[in-house]
Amino acid sequence: MTSDPADILDDLADQVAEEFEAYRQPDEFKDVSLVIDNNDPERPTLIVHVEREDADTLADKIENFLQERGARTQRERHSDTDVRVLATVG
Repeated sequence: MTSDPADILDDLADQVAEEFEAYRQPDEFKDVSLVIDNNDPERPTLIVHVEREDADTLADKIENFLQERGARTQRERHSDTDVRVLATVG
């Protein structure tokens, strides 16, 4: 397994996309979107954006999924329907 944080986050993003694919249907509004922020090369961040009714419930599942795989997580809550889970590794 690679020790580069950006590569690890890329792998985690793939796992999240696969595990929560029901919320990421093509040609529809996606309840879950994924972005890797590489603005700080020393500390890249996987951002999982959950936008749906009762976003906290799905964000809980995603946060637990990431933590079980060794990521440190933090949550930004913008509203009841707009939650972001931030994940870092390393």
